[in-house]
Amino acid sequence: MTISAEYHRLARIRPRYRWWRVLLTGLFGAAMYLTLMFAILIPAGIVAAENPGFGSAFDAWLNSPESFDLNQPWLFVALMVPLILMLPALFLASRIVEGRGAGLLSSVAGRIRWGWLARTLLLALAVYAVYFAVLFALAALSGESIVIDASHPGIALMLVLVLLLVPLQAAAEEYVFRGYLMQLIGGWLRHPAFAILLPAPLFVIGHGYDLWGGLSVGVFAIVAAWLSWRTGGLEAAISMHIVNNVLIFVLGSFSLVDANATEGAPADLIASAITMIVYALLADRWARTRGLARTATAPTAPTMTAPTATTAE
Repeated sequence: MTISAEYHRLARIRPRYRWWRVLLTGLFGAAMYLTLMFAILIPAGIVAAENPGFGSAFDAWLNSPESFDLNQPWLFVALMVPLILMLPALFLASRIVEGRGAGLLSSVAGRIRWGWLARTLLLALAVYAVYFAVLFALAALSGESIVIDASHPGIALMLVLVLLLVPLQAAAEEYVFRGYLMQLIGGWLRHPAFAILLPAPLFVIGHGYDLWGGLSVGVFAIVAAWLSWRTGGLEAAISMHIVNNVLIFVLGSFSLVDANATEGAPADLIASAITMIVYALLADRWARTRGLARTATAPTAPTMTAPTATTAE
């Protein structure tokens, strides 16, 4: 006897599933995350106390609205690392509380499907390249000056940091807001609409944008969750997140966009929403063409082995 589950219901086919265990994973993960943060902040506080120059710089960062500054790349690291730490905290908590099957946070295959991730990265890069090309073309046609500034001596270091840290930051947010929260809600409520829509406000709250920027983030959250459900895993959502963020920070390094912007406009919302929807539809069609697994099956017995995807990657 076997049971089958879509992505948002995968928590239910883990060997030790109980309705309260997934919630406990979140609480335990939050405690582990705080522990990791304290493990970093306490040494930083000691250094700040011993080094007034570092302490004043740290205070300036805490009170500054800008975290992307070519003159101070460590500010960018200070922004990324706390977000990245959500990833090990979640996986450790999931493994400790729920036992085997933590890989189901990634996909119905019980792991990241690396081939599919690589394909969606290329697709997202192509779609977002067109998006930014159109934006710059419209700006040029309106008389706005488009100037590439590569003169800053810190640009090389910043580009390296962006390419190293942003993929981890994007993946961490997807695992928490699409992976964990979708499967938490999906364990309780069967219809995918609940798992897709309910985590979106939390994702918006986690970003300090104005109304239009917040709506754009909300659309992103819904599209990413829909993609995770439709493709049976986080890969396509992670790719969209990585490419969007990397391009913003790379273009910001060359002074082509404001990477610290927190305000938007209706036109920005419409343009970004169209881009995300186009990417999602193309990725969904590609997944169906390739016969990508959308569900996983597992024995119903308590001693069941690792679940298997119902179709080939």
